[in-house]
Amino acid sequence: MQSSISIRDLKLSFGSFDVLKNLNLEIGKGEFLVLLGSSGCGKSTLLNCIAGLLDVTDGQIFINGKNVTWEEPSDRGIGMVFQSYALYPQMTVKGNLAFGLKNAKVPKAEIEKRIARTAEVLQIESLLTRKPAALSGGQRQRVAIGRALVRHVDVFLFDEPLSNLDAKLRADLRVEIKRLHHQLKNTMIYVTHDQVEAMTLADRIAIMKGGVVMQLDSPSIIYNRPANKYVADFIGSPAMNFYQGTLDKDNNFRGDGLSLSVTGYPFEEGRVAQNQQVWLGIRPEHIRSADAAQQCAVQMGAIVELVEPMGSDTQIWSVVDKQNYRFRVDGQTEMTEGDSIRIGFDPENLSLFDRDSELRL
Repeated sequence: MQSSISIRDLKLSFGSFDVLKNLNLEIGKGEFLVLLGSSGCGKSTLLNCIAGLLDVTDGQIFINGKNVTWEEPSDRGIGMVFQSYALYPQMTVKGNLAFGLKNAKVPKAEIEKRIARTAEVLQIESLLTRKPAALSGGQRQRVAIGRALVRHVDVFLFDEPLSNLDAKLRADLRVEIKRLHHQLKNTMIYVTHDQVEAMTLADRIAIMKGGVVMQLDSPSIIYNRPANKYVADFIGSPAMNFYQGTLDKDNNFRGDGLSLSVTGYPFEEGRVAQNQQVWLGIRPEHIRSADAAQQCAVQMGAIVELVEPMGSDTQIWSVVDKQNYRFRVDGQTEMTEGDSIRIGFDPENLSLFDRDSELRL
């Protein structure tokens, strides 16, 4: 894959505190990459370094093969969309779209052409004569995206652009952004703390923690084969269920109230020691209950502790020998707090992580 952005040994420090730590990242041409992580993980900082809004401490940034580490933001060939709309309130939508182009001394005819094309793509033709105060939040964010779009750049940077919107608008605009990427095929880097946005938008996701990338992969691989316990716990709602225990030389797992064989599990070669301390993880959707549990290799009795109706499905919080298990059932399934139920799962659906390093086994 041809690289659009190459980040090499990037480091950013504020005094003695390292925000980004020798970070390396290759982003393919036309790729939609999502930087995902909790607050303070360094994702917005990395985006600002790429944009040129922050000076790096060490390392290099290349865009389309050009070293832009010390270039001004305006010379990097990027368009950026921020969390706040940052529209000029005294200007119309058309004026906001044209402002940057006029400053760059783009010919008037070309400005008109670009605005018309952008308005068509974002479906804001009817809004061009309005001022920001007369627009809804979703319409303002479309205009903010349009202001980046009219610049005809190869790389777009999005810094949590939907976080100020309500749930329905976020879902609608998420679809619009994905459709926009399919249509334009530009390189896009998108920062969010929302895993739903990440999973639905990304070609690849970079999950960050403490200024480093914990895993960089497709949404499917990150969800089904998390590289470490942090990624496994961060991705998924409700989160993965974890159980501490020991793996013996015969590949039998033993923990408090749970014993099972994981013979045939595809371990990484040379990664498993005798009597190794491990974390066992099982996702909520892989846990079966009631009659379906009778078909599972591992079964146990549980007590329903909490029921959370979600409409199409229901999330159940249950307890087995003081161990919590979260799982999902069909929204029409009737369960109440205090019910005694049977739950189960199959070993091929579990994940195993080393107790100390927390790396996937």
